[in-house]
Amino acid sequence: MAKPVVLIAEELSLATIDALGPEFEVRNCNGADRAELLTALSKGVDAVLIRSATKMDAEAIAAAKGLKVIARAGVGLDNVEIPAATAAGVMVVNAPTSNIVSAAELAIGLLLASARSISPAHAALKNGKWARSKYTGAELFEKTLGVVGFGKIGRLVAHRMQAFGMEVVAYDPYLQPARAAQLNVRLVELDELLKVSDFITIHLPKTKETTNLIGTEALKKVKPTVRIINAARGGVLDEAALYEALKDGRVAGAGLDVFATEPCTDSPLFTLDNVVATPHLGASTDEAQERAGIAVAVSVRKALSGELVPDAVNVKGGAIDQAVRPALGLVEKLAKVATALATDVISTIDVEVRGEIAALDVSVLSTSALKGALLAMGAEDVTYVNAPALAAERSLTSNVSTDTESPDHRNLVSVRAASADGSQVFVSGTLMGIKQVQKIVAIDKLDLDLKPTNNLLFLRYTDRPGVVGVVGNSLGKLKINIADMQVGRTQEGGQALMALTVDSAIPNNVIEVIAKETGASLVRSVNLVSE
Repeated sequence: MAKPVVLIAEELSLATIDALGPEFEVRNCNGADRAELLTALSKGVDAVLIRSATKMDAEAIAAAKGLKVIARAGVGLDNVEIPAATAAGVMVVNAPTSNIVSAAELAIGLLLASARSISPAHAALKNGKWARSKYTGAELFEKTLGVVGFGKIGRLVAHRMQAFGMEVVAYDPYLQPARAAQLNVRLVELDELLKVSDFITIHLPKTKETTNLIGTEALKKVKPTVRIINAARGGVLDEAALYEALKDGRVAGAGLDVFATEPCTDSPLFTLDNVVATPHLGASTDEAQERAGIAVAVSVRKALSGELVPDAVNVKGGAIDQAVRPALGLVEKLAKVATALATDVISTIDVEVRGEIAALDVSVLSTSALKGALLAMGAEDVTYVNAPALAAERSLTSNVSTDTESPDHRNLVSVRAASADGSQVFVSGTLMGIKQVQKIVAIDKLDLDLKPTNNLLFLRYTDRPGVVGVVGNSLGKLKINIADMQVGRTQEGGQALMALTVDSAIPNNVIEVIAKETGASLVRSVNLVSE
C-alpha cells in the first residue's frame, strides 16, 4: 500500500520529521509561494503541515485532493479557513500549549526591560553615551502586577513574578474566585485592576469583545507610573490611545511584542524612549518551535489513523478532558458492536455515561458513537470531523446522557442502538485498571467479560447442548483460533448470547454454515480494527 502523503509547506525542525516516523511519504514545498502550494496540493496529500506564512483558504483546501488534516505548528489559526476545512471534512489541528513558556518568558522580559529602561540605555551606550542618571528605573519588589486574562500564559507569568515579591491581581470573567485563591491571586474587576496595578500584562485573545479593551477610557484610570506589557494579541491594547498616554506622561512605559497590523515597522510608538518593542517574538525560541512541530506531527499520526485528536479545533465537543480520552475508542467499538447486532438499520446511537467521568464534559462521545456506527454501516473515510455531517445525511442521531452513580464500575459507558422498527441493542463497556483496559461487560443485560479485540463473533440462539461444539468445530476446520469465548443466557434453555474473540477474520461462508448448523437467530462477525 502507498504511504500516506504529508506535505510540509514551511521549514520545520528535524524533530518534526522524526516524530512523523517512516510510515509517511514526506514532500516539501514553499507554502508562501501560492502557485507552488496549489500545485503541490493538487498532486494529492493526506496532511499538510504549516506555520504562519501558508494560507490554507477555501481555494487551497479545494485543490488538495484527499486532504484529511491541516496542522499548524503553532497557536494562531488566522491563516486557516476553518469553516471551509470543516465543510470538506478536513481536521484542523494546532499546538496550543507549545509556546506558552516562551510567550510567558518574553512578556516577563519586556516587563523587566521596561522597568529598567534596558532598551534605550543600551542604545545610548552603543552610541557612546554614559547616561546613568537619565535611566533610573523601578523595582518589581512589593509592587502590584495586574494580569488581564488568566489563562495558561497569564498563570505562568503570575507564578514567576510572585517569585520577584510581586502581589498579583487578575481580571478574567471565566476564572472562579476559589481557583484564583488557590493560586494566591486576587480576582478583581478590570476597573480595579487598572487603578491598583503598577505593572499590567495582557494575556487575552483578540475577539469582538476584547478589541481595544485597553483604550482611551481605560488608560484614564491607571497610575501615571504604570508600565503596560502586551505580548498576547495586537488590537487588544489600543496603540493610538497608548501613544497619547505615554506622550502625555499618563503611562510610564510599555513593552510590546504584538501589533494591530503586522508586520509593523512604522509606528509612532517606536519614536518613544519609554517603549521597548519586539517583532512578534513570543513563540520564537528553538524549544517552542520544536515542541510545536512534534505536537502537530503526533496529531497528524493520530488523525490519519482515525483517532480523535484532542487539539483539533473543528471537532464537535471542544477540549477533551484527560480522563475522558480513553473512553473515545471504547465508545467507537461499542457502537460498532451495537450496530452490527441490530436486526434493522439503526436511527439512533445514544451514549449513557455513568461514574466519575460523568461529571466532566463527555459530549464528544456522541461523535465517537456516530463514527463507530457509520463504519459498521459501511461508510468510508469517516472522521471525527465529518461524522456528524455523514450521520445527518442518513438521519442518524446521537445523544449523551450522564449519571455520576455507577454501582458496579468506576466508570461505565453504554451504547444503545435503536432501529426504526422499535428494536434495540444495548452494549456496555468499561475501562479497567491503571492501563485502562477496554472490556465489554454486557450486551442486552447479559453479563460478559470480553476484550474488544480486532475480530469478534456473536451468536444469538436458544440455549441447548452442542452449540459451542459446532462453532468450535467450524472455526477449527479453517484453522481460525479462538482466543476467548463468553456465553450469557437469560436462563437454562432460554435465550443465549455467545461472544468470541478470534485471531483472524471469519469468511462469510463460514458464518452461513454456523448459522445453519446452530439454528442461531443471528450470527455476526465484527471487525474492530481502527479505521
